[in-house]
Amino acid sequence: MIRRKSSLFKRLRRETQGAVLVEAIVAVPFVTFFSVAILEFGNMLWQKEQIETGLRDAARYLARCQPDNLPDFDSDCSEVLARRIAYYGTSSASATVPRVTGWTPARSAITFEYPMRQGYQAGLHKVVVARTSHVYSTSPLFGWLDLGAVNIQAYHEERYVGW
Repeated sequence: MIRRKSSLFKRLRRETQGAVLVEAIVAVPFVTFFSVAILEFGNMLWQKEQIETGLRDAARYLARCQPDNLPDFDSDCSEVLARRIAYYGTSSASATVPRVTGWTPARSAITFEYPMRQGYQAGLHKVVVARTSHVYSTSPLFGWLDLGAVNIQAYHEERYVGW
């Protein structure tokens, strides 16, 4: 019996057929995992960049608005329009496709601080600040790793210039 096992091991040591298969069985799961992880983190960074772009656009819009308290001037600027610009990339009321999947007014609020706003001290701050927080939609990879929800937080400051 021992002789039979030792001859089997000697024969397996000499054989090279199947070595590539064994190496592939060991390497492919790791390569696949790292590839999916790279794609997932790339998507997360892309979503953060799109959210920051939306906040920048909204803050730029509000930074160029004239306050309503000037005599004989009625400003058409509004936070509603700024939010629409941030979420959808357009001021059109018919826009329904958000910049980032899941980043909508119902799920992620945007807050603004700016000189024209009631209660905001215009003399002290000459910047428009836009802030938001968005829960990243988990992928199967995150679910498998049990990492939980990833919260993307972003803000943008824009110098107030008016018209």
